Amino acid sequence: MSELFEIRWHGRGGQGAKTAALLFGDAAMSTGKYLQAFPEYGPERMGAPIQAFNRLSDSPITVHCGIKKPDVVVVLDSTLLETQPITEGLKAEGSMLVNTLLSPQKIRSKLKLKKGKVFTVDASGISRKTIGGEFPNTPMLGALLKATSIMKLDDLLKYTEKKLEKKFRTRPEIIKGNLESIKKAYKEVKEG
Repeated sequence: MSELFEIRWHGRGGQGAKTAALLFGDAAMSTGKYLQAFPEYGPERMGAPIQAFNRLSDSPITVHCGIKKPDVVVVLDSTLLETQPITEGLKAEGSMLVNTLLSPQKIRSKLKLKKGKVFTVDASGISRKTIGGEFPNTPMLGALLKATSIMKLDDLLKYTEKKLEKKFRTRPEIIKGNLESIKKAYKEVKEG
């Protein structure tokens, strides 16, 4: 991966799009990649649409602007498909990953995507079962890895565990639930 690989995350304030982009970026950096991870939002509040971004490369990244032509678009909240320009700029050979119960074929049809790949996963359902709440960002990390093969699942799991141990040292069930959500989404993501 010497070229830039760019990811645009769409979510709502409070769903963890920014956190997922930062965690994913840090995990990629721990494998020797160069990266950028940053959000883009103004004075929005909880529930307002937001975007976050990742740039990854094997060489230093000298670009410092928002991502206009992503390789992958990750959507944490499928209601944004109706209200936001989710597919804007997506490369023809790019990938769309959506948190939804709908099939990849239905999402492809809904978004009128003729090329590229479409992946779906019930990240919200997975997070309710494994973490005990509506936290789609963590399972989406597992689905993103399966969809892109950017890094090994074990590398992401090790880094995530290390990062979560700092914050949730006294709550091992949260660490275990988050790691399980990543593994489950990795296995359950569908391509169409």
